[in-house]
Amino acid sequence: MVRVNRASGGIVADANHVDVVILGAGSGGYACALRAAQLGLTVVLIEKDNLGGTCLHVGCIPTKALLHAAEVADATRDAGQFGVQATFDGIDMAAVNTYKDGVVQRLFKGLTGLINGRGITVVAGAGRLTAPNTVEVDGPEGSTAYVGKHVVLASGSYSRTLPGLEIDGERVLTSEHALRLDRVPSSVIVLGGGVIGCEFASVWRSFGAEVTIVEALPRLMAAEDADSSKQLERAFRKRKIKALTGTAFESYEKTETGVRVTVAGGDVLEAELLLVAVGRGATTDGLGYDEQGVAMDRGFVLADERCRTNVPGVFAVGDIVPGLQLAHRGFAQGIFVAEEIAGLSPAPIDEAGIPRVTYCDPELASVGLTQAQAEEAHGADGIETLTYDLGGNGKSQILKTQGSVKLVRRKDGPVVGVHLVGARVGELIGEAQLIYNWEAFPEDVAPLVHAHPTQNEALGEAHLALAGKPLHAHS
Repeated sequence: MVRVNRASGGIVADANHVDVVILGAGSGGYACALRAAQLGLTVVLIEKDNLGGTCLHVGCIPTKALLHAAEVADATRDAGQFGVQATFDGIDMAAVNTYKDGVVQRLFKGLTGLINGRGITVVAGAGRLTAPNTVEVDGPEGSTAYVGKHVVLASGSYSRTLPGLEIDGERVLTSEHALRLDRVPSSVIVLGGGVIGCEFASVWRSFGAEVTIVEALPRLMAAEDADSSKQLERAFRKRKIKALTGTAFESYEKTETGVRVTVAGGDVLEAELLLVAVGRGATTDGLGYDEQGVAMDRGFVLADERCRTNVPGVFAVGDIVPGLQLAHRGFAQGIFVAEEIAGLSPAPIDEAGIPRVTYCDPELASVGLTQAQAEEAHGADGIETLTYDLGGNGKSQILKTQGSVKLVRRKDGPVVGVHLVGARVGELIGEAQLIYNWEAFPEDVAPLVHAHPTQNEALGEAHLALAGKPLHAHS
């Protein structure tokens, strides 16, 4: 079998023996494949479902499309505040899903073209690691082995549930089922107040459903700064989203009209649907990792800062590696591994420097350390914080959004954390991540001129204030 590798112009004499075999074509896997091919390496990319993985098909992209539809619904309801006469007549879920699926399909088509254009061999089927350098793929005519000088494990994640909580896809859902709903439910109980739970709660409330979030931890979005959580909870209360924090799930039962959930203390909740959003587990079971000696912890693959497993020549990227389960982390790790294999010795990825965005209303965005993490690292007396209220920002007033910019710095040192709350603040995180990753001092950022009126000004104003020269803020 002879194949021309269009990316490198080389000839591959045996397409089953290549430089890199990648198991999984989600964010981490396909990013690794694209960069490796760009660097002249021969690549086999194995995927049992569709190129793009969870993020493109049942995660980031379709969820954010629903959130945009929710934003349009809210804007229509609130149009009178801006002197615009509009009538909100409800949600046509068939049309919403057509819009959502169209976004996914256009991106999928573009990604497929990119993969084909780089001369990457894509193998459709379920792969299994059968040797440190070999992935075997089951097909209709038997199995085929693909041997690589290097193997990259990128098998992604799945929606977890709790013991005894059976997902039926009808009344008890995961996020994948929620994305395929053909109607707006009258009421929903969301089990889990993390990113997925808060985003779906926000969508359904905007669509007109009654929503209750049940979260065992003391606050929503517990991985974010405590002040961000407080602002989100306050905003959700105003939107009539009920959040039961510090409340453990105990049991559930199906009823004629939906579900009945019992929580700690004996309180009983009823709703049409129950969304289980208690995190994502690593998709590693039955893939041969254990058998080949790959070190694991609770199903996750252990890897060092260079994404190397304990087995020579085997790397791991994305959601199967403990840490942030974010598509852009997968992209970064995939690119890193391709460059590592090619001998470019890239700099390790700073996990704290990876931006985090939750796209509910209001949005949360952050990079770096929370105040609590900074105090643990540098001592309570070793840091300074400043919070700038978006009430002083002209564009935020125009948008009628509330929120804040919170900065955390080492005393007399660089900014070590940026935390944003408010409409559209996810679009501000790019500047914030540069500030964090370049270890900028507030005094370095303060002289930079921000366009007026923009929400970006809020970042500039916050740094002016932390540098000791506030403008549109009380000193």
